[in-house]
Amino acid sequence: MYKCSRCKEPIRTDINTVGIQCEKCGSKIFFKERPNVKKVIRAR
Repeated sequence: MYKCSRCKEPIRTDINTVGIQCEKCGSKIFFKERPNVKKVIRAR
C-alpha cells in the first residue's frame, strides 16, 4: 500500500503504471507504508 507524500491519501491505482498522480492533490511522490513493528536485536 502506498500513500501520497503531500495529502497522505492512499493510492488506489496500480503503482506499476507509468505516470501516476494522486487523485486528490496531483502529487507524483509516494511512500510505501511500513508496519509499526518493533524489532529486538540482541548484542553478541
